[in-house]
Amino acid sequence: MATITTPSEDVFDPIEMEVFSNRLLSITEEMGNTLIRSSFSSNIKERKDCSVALFDAAGRLIAQAAHVPVHLGSLSGGIDAVLRRYGVAGIRRGDAFLCNDSYLAGGTHAPDITVVTPVFVDGELRFFAANIGHHTDVGGAVPGSTSHHLKTVWEEGIRLPVMRIVRQGELDLDLLEMIAHNTREYDYRMHDIRAQIATNEKGARLMLELVEQSGLPAVLAAIDGILRYTERRLRNRIAMLPGGTVSFAERMDDDGLGGDPVVIQANVHARDGQLFVDFTGTGAQARGAFNLPASALHASVYFAVKAMLDPELMPNNGLFQPITITAPEGTITNPRFPAAVGARVTTAQRVAGTVIGALGQLLPADRGMASCNDVMPSMLFSGPGREGKGTFVYLETLGGGAGGRARGDGMDGIQVHVTNTSNLPAEALEIEYPLLVEEYALVGDTGGAGRYRGGMGIARQIRSLHDQMICTVRCDAALFGAAGLNGGGLGATSRLIQNAGRPDEKRLPNKISGHPLPAGQSVRLETPGGGGYGVPGERDLAAIRKDLRGGKTSRASAERDYGVARVKEALDENGGAPEQVRMDRVT
Repeated sequence: MATITTPSEDVFDPIEMEVFSNRLLSITEEMGNTLIRSSFSSNIKERKDCSVALFDAAGRLIAQAAHVPVHLGSLSGGIDAVLRRYGVAGIRRGDAFLCNDSYLAGGTHAPDITVVTPVFVDGELRFFAANIGHHTDVGGAVPGSTSHHLKTVWEEGIRLPVMRIVRQGELDLDLLEMIAHNTREYDYRMHDIRAQIATNEKGARLMLELVEQSGLPAVLAAIDGILRYTERRLRNRIAMLPGGTVSFAERMDDDGLGGDPVVIQANVHARDGQLFVDFTGTGAQARGAFNLPASALHASVYFAVKAMLDPELMPNNGLFQPITITAPEGTITNPRFPAAVGARVTTAQRVAGTVIGALGQLLPADRGMASCNDVMPSMLFSGPGREGKGTFVYLETLGGGAGGRARGDGMDGIQVHVTNTSNLPAEALEIEYPLLVEEYALVGDTGGAGRYRGGMGIARQIRSLHDQMICTVRCDAALFGAAGLNGGGLGATSRLIQNAGRPDEKRLPNKISGHPLPAGQSVRLETPGGGGYGVPGERDLAAIRKDLRGGKTSRASAERDYGVARVKEALDENGGAPEQVRMDRVT
């Protein structure tokens, strides 16, 4: 490890800062690997729906692993809740705390349980190790504890204010069992929360090793230096932006209970190295569960700013200081208690998309990007557990198309913005649950046309093998496709089909909850594509030919978007009609 020196207020060594920041990130990465390897539920061990971070004693973020950006909201909110509730004086060596509630403990929704562990050096609180796991069920009115149609947080499962789960080294088994018994998967909750506690203990040991190697004064000085360096670097990026306010808006299909589309609008301006992001013009608080808590709003904005202005910026508290976020109370981005928040990531994706769209108007043309799918498609299946014991809950979130860029096509079948989980491979899913993956494919003709094509959406078709199966599916963008940029076309919308390809095939609403799916029945979700970038007539002939040969675009769609003559020219250059290639069962 490089020698750590104390930087002055005005002098930074970027290389030294990067080396030390990477040392901190390596600790979070080891924590993340520990949590994933030691967890029992497929949602954490396979899909990696979890995140870890390190904070200092003042609650400032030191480092966050590259897991799920929206989880920063619950992590930071959990640390703040611990400090508010107990204060430094009330936190003891060997303690660990947990929480999940959006209104009581800075959470983003109930299934995300945060565990916080203090790290003491020479008897004094110096750091916190923290992690979050998305638990597939925490009780409530529906399996999975999340549905678009729920109206209050009381329907969304057990509410956990910040509480001690470990007291000076002793696990509070009574509390752990009370939590686990209020969920549909007792064993998984018991084991996964224990894994979260153990993960933080690993992070604490690694931080103590770092202090032992380098000395506490040097470590504290380096952390202060990193935070100041990050803040200054972002302020410099903001200072380069032109003045004036720019706005960008997207529309959600509804608020979870039908009704009119809901506008999400970001208004952005830069002044004196400070970026102001305001959501005036955004629609009213949702009647359903799409409301976005403050911690998730902030995490979504921080992600978008980092992605657009400085993707290599170190993820720490210095990133937050140059950004001021406001949202009118009583809107979907600033709900009043006890509004339901379980489906908040759909709104978080829209928030990130609008901030990215606004910032794109302030950046050079070569940084432009069309809108991505900007949703979080999800499928959930639930039924009796093995041998009739208990209930299982399987959750899957899917990708879609990314927007075309000024420098190339959008990525196909990718999770964008504030979500970043892995898929559950078909083989693992079929071993674990009475389900069969009939198709897992990229969907042709879903990326918006343009000089650079938008990315394609994904189809996930799953058949039930049990008569008591129910499913819940949620995917916005059934009405509005992702916007193109500079003449690019719209991305395709999403759709949900029961028994696709059969005589009894029928279209379902894109939001269903507790839908019966007896053995032999299937559901197929097709997620949205990304918007195209640039005028379609400027697309390279070789790219058109490649799209046709790869099955990414049908001939009929290509002729509609690029013109019959250009498609014929592209194919003539290649000696005739393309061979269509089917893309399915991508695992």
